[in-house]
Amino acid sequence: MRHVVSTMLVFVGVIHLLPLPGVLGSERLAALYGLSFTEPNLAILMRHRAVLFGLLGLFLVVAAFQPSLQTTAFTAGFVSVISFLWLAWSVGGYNAQLARVFMADIAALIFLLVGVAAHVSERFRG
Repeated sequence: MRHVVSTMLVFVGVIHLLPLPGVLGSERLAALYGLSFTEPNLAILMRHRAVLFGLLGLFLVVAAFQPSLQTTAFTAGFVSVISFLWLAWSVGGYNAQLARVFMADIAALIFLLVGVAAHVSERFRG
């Protein structure tokens, strides 16, 4: 079960690392999200968002190999994924690039559910 937990956390971590290239500038952000980021304030906020997702992704990957961090990692992963899915669903009208992000977060949610089930199972066995 330990390998399942680690694998799922790595998968979710990689999904959270995907926006990281957005820190490099507006062109990268536009490619990721299909929107224009020429307005400096929006570009700053979105580039900062890329940094935060990079930190979360890195934490998830590190937690995959540090059992003491795994409960916190699963909690952070669920908060991130569920909040985006809820926001996208409740607002609607998003473009094709955000639809890909939505589908990636659906996959991340499945990985988190499998991982947390294995994590809980491991705790009850151990």
